[in-house]
Amino acid sequence: MGFTGIEGKVALVTGAAQGIGEAVARALAELGAIVAAVDLNVEGLKELVADLSNHDHQAKEYPANVGDSSAVENIVERIERELGPIEILVNVAGILRVDPIESLSDEDWVETFNVNTNGVFYVSRSVVKRMALRQTGSIVTVGSNATRVPRMHMSAYAASKAAATMFTKCLGLEQSHNHIRCNVVSPGSTDTAMQRALWNSDDEAQGVIAGNIESHRVGIPLGRLAMSSDIADAVVYLISDQARHITMQDLCIDGGATLGN
Repeated sequence: MGFTGIEGKVALVTGAAQGIGEAVARALAELGAIVAAVDLNVEGLKELVADLSNHDHQAKEYPANVGDSSAVENIVERIERELGPIEILVNVAGILRVDPIESLSDEDWVETFNVNTNGVFYVSRSVVKRMALRQTGSIVTVGSNATRVPRMHMSAYAASKAAATMFTKCLGLEQSHNHIRCNVVSPGSTDTAMQRALWNSDDEAQGVIAGNIESHRVGIPLGRLAMSSDIADAVVYLISDQARHITMQDLCIDGGATLGN
């Protein structure tokens, strides 16, 4: 059975120029959504939209900083004016700053929350007030399995994602009477540029899969890193009509790394 309820709808995807965001944008476009691709990476957006257009999919790039409230409001208004009412929102944009807490700078902390938490708030707020008038919509925020267990040197990232996760659940509760569903997908280690930035060489994937007792990190029971498409599949499911009775849930896609927590 294929996913339904996506074709012809306008879908705003943040962080769409690379990684999980790109995979989500492609998956939605292939299912017939009209994709509004948002990212600060202008060249990446242009490449994505050009490729989708070459395959007869509908997409348009909208460069924007999700951590800028005014810019977000302007871009959402523009998307609705140019493409139509937004019925799907996927919050993927995120950054990672890795340091021990005593070495973490004020700038790293503030920047992490500005994108990972404030960005989810600004975009969701702007979109949902329009969805509420139409009493329909689906929102998915990409969180992290780092919200479920403490992680070494990832305090800012884990805390910012935890805040975004609970915000999305509260949004789902507040908007349930408007038939707007809000869910979270929490990936574990996924083969993306963000993951590879943590490595010193390409063969470190096996170390991630095996885990490391010194960093209190459990390995991945399924024995593989996730691909961006694995996460995109979960996002698409939660957006689709097949998940029409699911809201305020956090679906962990980590190959069992958090042991079901």
